[in-house]
Amino acid sequence: METDISHLLIEPENIAAYNRNRETLYKGLLELGFECIKPEGAFYMFVKTPVDDKEFCERAKKYNILIVPGSTFACPGFARIAYCVSYDTITNSLPQFKKLAEEFGLTD
Repeated sequence: METDISHLLIEPENIAAYNRNRETLYKGLLELGFECIKPEGAFYMFVKTPVDDKEFCERAKKYNILIVPGSTFACPGFARIAYCVSYDTITNSLPQFKKLAEEFGLTD
């Protein structure tokens, strides 16, 4: 039995959208004082957490930020943030990330 998976292929315009999301999120988080690892081909990035990664992710929830502890991926001390969402979701998340950064004293 063969299965057609052509619908799963990523179109070039989708890659451009993901790149735009990555750049916006990466630059925005850096400006807020977060340390990030800039991905080169994934749809997520890792951000260094100022406290235990599980605690950080739990505290992010009060700002409606859903991120995954890096320890889940053998990267303790980091949080994994997916950016395979709409551009509006990325831009609307940055003020919430600012509140999270302020909570941990990361902003100037």
